[in-house]
Amino acid sequence: MTVMLENWLVSALYVFLAICVGLLFGGIARKVTARIQNRVGPPVYQNFIDVGKLLTKKSNIRHNWIFDFAPVFALSGVIMILLYLPMGGYRMFASKGDLILLMYIMVIPALGFALGAGASMNPNAGVGVMRALTLMLSYEMPFVIVLLSVMIYYDTASLTTLLGKQFSVGWAIVALPISAVAADMALQGMMMEKPFDIPIAPHEIASGPLVEFGGKYLGMLMLYSAGGIVVETSLFVDLFLGGGVVLDPAVYGFWAYLVNYVVWFALILAVWLIAVFVNAVFPRFRIEQAFKFYWKWPTVIAILGLVQAYFLKG
Repeated sequence: MTVMLENWLVSALYVFLAICVGLLFGGIARKVTARIQNRVGPPVYQNFIDVGKLLTKKSNIRHNWIFDFAPVFALSGVIMILLYLPMGGYRMFASKGDLILLMYIMVIPALGFALGAGASMNPNAGVGVMRALTLMLSYEMPFVIVLLSVMIYYDTASLTTLLGKQFSVGWAIVALPISAVAADMALQGMMMEKPFDIPIAPHEIASGPLVEFGGKYLGMLMLYSAGGIVVETSLFVDLFLGGGVVLDPAVYGFWAYLVNYVVWFALILAVWLIAVFVNAVFPRFRIEQAFKFYWKWPTVIAILGLVQAYFLKG
């Protein structure tokens, strides 16, 4: 029982720290965007204050049990992904073929979000959900091809094995730069940053799926969004930057974990800042423009990366 309790506590701390990192990154994004636009912007810790205030408030809008359950469902999906995803080389749970498993699990948070927005019966929410599903169909094509490239080149679908091979022979971004470019382009849409923030579009559809959520519901969705930032940036770092692992814990013990986490943090911050800079300077696409873009350039680049991985493997 003691061991089980310790595992639960470690898992809770692991997820809590990951979500705190996501909230911090959201604050950094707001500050950086403000400075690019010649504004002062809120402090980087503003998201922590906002979440704390929202979680103590009641929502005056309620529809049905699906609407009530949706934020919990979405947040639970993100927590599940965080437990399976290596961060700094460390993870709570592992399985064989977990790259494929992660692709399935990553649908759960979006599904919960969509169900809650649809249950609100707000037309703006419905438009946002349709846009989000169309966008998902758009960026998943190049991203799946990228995953195939990585799995073919390293002959594994296990993230643990993938990190070990990158630690031994070098980062995948060096061996598969074309696939890394396609993955980063897909990542912009996964995070719904400009020019792919079409589902929320505050000035067009009043934030779309978020329009009916307030109080505790909105607070939980902010936590869901923060966890999503860490999930998506960490996935890129795990696939192409060795997960931030630079020291072997079996040799250096505690110091290896500390250094690896610092490197992991720096790498996901760099990946996030690239998305933030693009978000700050690009206008929003229309949904049909996003669909055509993803099924054209990123998909072509991803296919070229797949060909490169096949011949390098051969």
